[in-house]
Amino acid sequence: MRPFFIPQQVSAILSRLPQYPHSLIFTRAINLALGSKLQDPVWQPLHGKRICIRVRDAGIAFHFTLDQNGLATRSATARPDLAISASAQDFVLLALRKEDPDTLFFSRRLVMEGDTELGLLVKNTLDGMELPPLDFRLLLPAHLFGKLRMRLLA
Repeated sequence: MRPFFIPQQVSAILSRLPQYPHSLIFTRAINLALGSKLQDPVWQPLHGKRICIRVRDAGIAFHFTLDQNGLATRSATARPDLAISASAQDFVLLALRKEDPDTLFFSRRLVMEGDTELGLLVKNTLDGMELPPLDFRLLLPAHLFGKLRMRLLA
């Protein structure tokens, strides 16, 4: 895959947007994608912890926590217990499992700040999960709204 970075002009605009809306969209998308997998007891140490994922080249950050219902959006005002930073491309490579988090970490393309033990728990748990291949078509608004509608009607 050719290196890709969010253009600086786009990043400048995105970084000025309020953090809450895209954190809300992020948490809803992950909850829809992972569903009951987030209820597994292995995730218990994450309950109530403030986590931040920063997409450096996009100038955005997703603030959330894990509660009994899955991921929940958090305010960006509190200092996170764990912050994970990388470029948009590196996060995509991780999601597609085309890149190993350890490789990105040791090459300084993935940075963890705060409770690194918590970061290792997240990494090891995600590595151990049987996840279906990521299909970005499933993240299209039409698919997400359809899935949400089915949940509401159930």
